[in-house]
Amino acid sequence: MRANHRAPGALQRTRALWIVCIAVIALVACAVPGSPPSVPAAANRAMPAGFVHLAALAPDVIQDMRYHGPDNFVGRPVAAYETATCILSEPAARALQAAQAELRPQGMTLKVFDCYRPQAAVDDFVRWGRDLSDQKTKSVFYPDVPKEELFQRGYIAEKSGHSRGSTVDLTAVVLNAQRASQIVRGPLADGMDVDMGTPFDWFGTQSHTDNPTLSPDIQHNRHWLRALLQRHGFRNLPEEWWHYTLQPEPYPERYFNFSVR
Repeated sequence: MRANHRAPGALQRTRALWIVCIAVIALVACAVPGSPPSVPAAANRAMPAGFVHLAALAPDVIQDMRYHGPDNFVGRPVAAYETATCILSEPAARALQAAQAELRPQGMTLKVFDCYRPQAAVDDFVRWGRDLSDQKTKSVFYPDVPKEELFQRGYIAEKSGHSRGSTVDLTAVVLNAQRASQIVRGPLADGMDVDMGTPFDWFGTQSHTDNPTLSPDIQHNRHWLRALLQRHGFRNLPEEWWHYTLQPEPYPERYFNFSVR
């Protein structure tokens, strides 16, 4: 009988506990506007052996890591980019170091936009690509491509070569315009990116490395950059003038998912 008298109070305490639990879950689930989605536990692994921070080998390469901030086609930081740093497989980093060593005496430096890309980040791209209501970056990154065609045209995919650790997106920056003018063409000034015709991550045929409709100066600059990287073992993706993968890749069949930190 005494148990029956205590039952209403116990029921009230149980209900109160459930209310608290629901409130906590709601707070955790609510993302701060502009912040990346939550990252799966797998992405929180430590950087595995065989990978290095590019800055440890080539500290003079400029790092403008676009997916750590909002200046990208998603328009916000991307999942699993905890720090604005370039991570690559050690062979890829050493090859990039060698390319930088060749470039610096010519009055220029490499600048990287993206390096190793966690699978969690790729998954974030896929979620964004399927959300047709979010087109706030269309005028800047894909003005001529309907968002519903980004998968069909290959701009968004469920796997990325970047996740294998030996692909890098990059360009060149002028340090000494007088010396650089002996190598590249177009408007040149100290601190300026070499003119490649489109911004990084422009979705369209103008980003194709060998697009014949571009000016002779831009075609020259793209071909020069490709020749530089080829001498150090990188192969260009023809649809993206900035995209280079080391050949052979040390991990050709593995897609990694540790966070960039």
